[in-house]
Amino acid sequence: MNEVELSAGVIEYEDRAGPGTTLVFLHGLLMDETLWTEVADGLAPGHRCVIPVLPMGAHRKGMHPDADMSPWGIAALVAEFLDALDLRDVILIGNDTGGVLVQLLMADGPPERIAGAVLVSCDAFDNFPPGLTGRALFLTGKLPPALFGMFMQQMRLKMVRRLPLAFGWLTKRGDAVVKRWMRPIWRQREIRRDTVRVLRAAAADRNVLTAAAEKLARFDRPALVVWAQRDRVMPPEHGRRLADLIPHARLVEIEDSYTLVPLDQPARLVAEIQSFVAKKPSLLRPAE
Repeated sequence: MNEVELSAGVIEYEDRAGPGTTLVFLHGLLMDETLWTEVADGLAPGHRCVIPVLPMGAHRKGMHPDADMSPWGIAALVAEFLDALDLRDVILIGNDTGGVLVQLLMADGPPERIAGAVLVSCDAFDNFPPGLTGRALFLTGKLPPALFGMFMQQMRLKMVRRLPLAFGWLTKRGDAVVKRWMRPIWRQREIRRDTVRVLRAAAADRNVLTAAAEKLARFDRPALVVWAQRDRVMPPEHGRRLADLIPHARLVEIEDSYTLVPLDQPARLVAEIQSFVAKKPSLLRPAE
């Protein structure tokens, strides 16, 4: 893993060099770069794939005590990350809470660095926190960090991880990856502290996406909306609404998948992203 020192702390990131468009992948709460491993495996031969490990609960480096851990603060950290690596004309790709960050950057991000966006089954509009899973997670954020860590010890059990209020409705096939995501919380005090701060800051601004949605209609770059057809956490109707709202967006619905499409249907997602990025002339110069 590579590292870069940013204002909030050290951010680890994976950087796979490739000759094509730069793709920047953003994961969700209690997830790390391995959400995107199989997708990056399929795309990296032809494109540069950059995957930062964001401070949202599965990171391994604690953040500074005064770091802004709100959704806007973490979105600003992503913008700072793009600046630090001087990444330009990138395609931002976000799943789950990573899609929240992509929407915030579509609304108020650095336009000279963003050439397009891919939203993959994510929180949108008033679905924040998303579904039973999100509401349960936000409730745990009310606990002190030590008690939060004790509560999360239950996630060592597969039967608990597979509950609908945990990861049971997020992925059909990715439990082994999910178990890995829990390790920093189990082992590191500073990660428990950071995670509680993230959850409390998010809970304090539940209208963050309704405010951002008002600006998405002004996003003048191409966008791809990819949604799990029978998603139980992120309503499929929201995927259709996003595709209608964003001027240069196209909707694709994926069968036999829950929210975490990169784990459940990575090959199909690779194909859709490849098709989207292949339209490079229109991607970098969107139609008026």
